[in-house]
Amino acid sequence: MRPWRESLWRGIGAAITPLVRHWLHRRIQRGKEDAARLHERFGRPVLPRPAGKLIWAHAASVGEAVALLPLLRAVREARPDITLLLTTGTVTSAALVARQSFAGLLHQFVPVDIPSAVDGFLDHWRPDLALWSESELWPGLLAGLHRRGVKLLLLQGRMSARSASRWQLLPGTARWLLGCFDAVYAQTAADAERFRSLGARHVQEYGNLKQAAPPLGCDDAELARLRDAIDGRPRWLLASSHPGDEAIALQAARTLRLRFPDLLTIIAPRHPERGQAIAEDLRKSGAHVALRSVDQAPEAEIYVADTLGEMGLWYRLCPLALMGGSLIPHGGQNPLEPARLGAAVLFGPHMFNFSEASADLLARNAALQVQDGIALAETIAALLADPARLAHMGEQGRIYANEQGAVLTRLTKAVLEQI
Repeated sequence: MRPWRESLWRGIGAAITPLVRHWLHRRIQRGKEDAARLHERFGRPVLPRPAGKLIWAHAASVGEAVALLPLLRAVREARPDITLLLTTGTVTSAALVARQSFAGLLHQFVPVDIPSAVDGFLDHWRPDLALWSESELWPGLLAGLHRRGVKLLLLQGRMSARSASRWQLLPGTARWLLGCFDAVYAQTAADAERFRSLGARHVQEYGNLKQAAPPLGCDDAELARLRDAIDGRPRWLLASSHPGDEAIALQAARTLRLRFPDLLTIIAPRHPERGQAIAEDLRKSGAHVALRSVDQAPEAEIYVADTLGEMGLWYRLCPLALMGGSLIPHGGQNPLEPARLGAAVLFGPHMFNFSEASADLLARNAALQVQDGIALAETIAALLADPARLAHMGEQGRIYANEQGAVLTRLTKAVLEQI
């Protein structure tokens, strides 16, 4: 017999199924769903389930998928007999997985949390072990796994103080959902304590996989070509920018070009589809702009890198990277990505998405924090004029980032012990 909370959730899910169907079709119209694969969202896979052991891992979106892929690759290298199924919920993350796929890895869109979709998905794939990432808790899927006796691990466990206080308003529901997990591997000691206070079992602090990922790759031939094209030009990168970042970068670039007339500013938007609009806005302000998707040579003062999967290229080309979303209240982007590749890191006051990593980089003298666009221009100017200090920051960041690799080894071992 199903617990009453699961029965209630399934009843709600069945009742809202027509609304969910309508919602998904609206998302198709907005380009947020893949119409050709919508059947996956309804729990009707067409890929056959391979024989043998299968681990299902779920990552909500791009960031979670990037963190899980190295772990899944390590598991596959240790156990090539195991099939890995990775689900995500966005078309962008699906494209990323397609580019970084490897033998033994399958991708599906995660089913919506309604009974027919959940049952269809789990009945078809029959996972032997399930890995959940971070803090996205879908009651139907978690309860369905638990009822089928599938071991379930929460990796990258993250629970903010705000989220924990909200869950405290529904303590029974929190215990029910977290009780579905056989173990919780939390990112920090504070996360671990919050999970324990809400009723999770077997909670351990394991660190953050996002801080343990391998260096981003790149096309070596293209790297050499671009280095030749910009040889001798001082340069800096605005990495993974969000709306509002580009205007700050433009003002900083204008100030910097008074001292460095040949300066190259590279802007890599977090969402590359914004590239054309960013270039148009910058041109309206009088800037000479080249667009990566159109102009292969970065001969302008500002180069908008509006392509997917090339961040490793830009971090290698630029000795200095400002993290997007940190001068505006977005929460910043992962500062360890440039640090792994030896780039000095700058960020603004809003790094709450990566507070631990940013604090550690500051303590290691591998990063600097600026408060606004004026300070940004002053700091970049000082660093470009002091190559020795710039190189020292980059090397300290590389050392720190490499030290974070231990969590990948530990989590790989923990997963293998469960299968």
